[in-house]
Amino acid sequence: MTALPVYRWHLAPTGLATRRQLRAMNLRPGGQDVVAELQRPRRKRGPLVAYLYRIDRAKPVRPMTPARWAALTKANTARRTCPTCRRDAGYVIPTSLGACVTCAHPLGLAA
Repeated sequence: MTALPVYRWHLAPTGLATRRQLRAMNLRPGGQDVVAELQRPRRKRGPLVAYLYRIDRAKPVRPMTPARWAALTKANTARRTCPTCRRDAGYVIPTSLGACVTCAHPLGLAA
């Protein structure tokens, strides 16, 4: 087992990028392995860790097809529909409530 090289925050070499940085360049890791680790120190907890990928091996982001757009719309509609009253709540229903605010608190009491 080989250990990954670890770089401190803002000190990663050029040619490496995190997933978010790749996405900003309209790229994706494309199945490649993690090449290095980026660590940002914190005071009272362990460091924040981000994995780095090679930019030259990254592949372009796949475009959204009409079927993928339809599936995404259907999933978001399901997240907004109250299972109790079956109405569109106008917002994503919190999993902690399990229903829209009106159905979760019918007397108007704040939780």
